[in-house]
Amino acid sequence: MQEKQVFYGFPPLFSADSEILILGSFPSVKSREVSFYYGNKQNKFWKTLSEFYGGEIETVEDKKKLCILNRVALWDIVESCEIKGSMDSDITNYVLVDLSEVLKKTEITKILCNGAKAYQLTKSCYDGNIPVLKMPSTSPANVSFDKNVWFENLRH
Repeated sequence: MQEKQVFYGFPPLFSADSEILILGSFPSVKSREVSFYYGNKQNKFWKTLSEFYGGEIETVEDKKKLCILNRVALWDIVESCEIKGSMDSDITNYVLVDLSEVLKKTEITKILCNGAKAYQLTKSCYDGNIPVLKMPSTSPANVSFDKNVWFENLRH
C-alpha cells in the first residue's frame, strides 16, 4: 500500500483585472506531473473553457493566455496536504490557501468552486461578500457533468 506524502499546490494564476476565480481542491497526479492545473486530458475543464471562450488549449501557455485574456483566475483551495492518488476523499492533513492573496489584487466578482470538496473547503474559510458557487466537477470521475452550468456562470 502506497504511503501518503505531503504535496504542495501551484501558485495562483491571475491578473489585476481577473473577475472570476475558479477554485479546485488540489492538483491531481497528472496535474502534478505536468506542473499545471487540470493536467489530466480526460478532465473536462480546459475543453469547457475553450468551448465557452474560444481559443487554443494545446500548451500550458495557451491555457494561461486563455484565462488571462478572459479575466479568469485559477487556484486550488488546498495549499498543501497529504494525499495518495488524486481523489478528493484522500486529502488529509491539509492547509488551506489565504484567498486574500488573490482577492486583494484583483477585481473578483464571483468564486466558482470546481466540485463539492472545493466548495466545502472554500466555505469553511471564506465568509466574505463575494458569491461562492458550487460547480459540477470537471473530473473524469463525474459522469453526470453538465457544461451548461459552467457556461451560465462563466459569464461576467
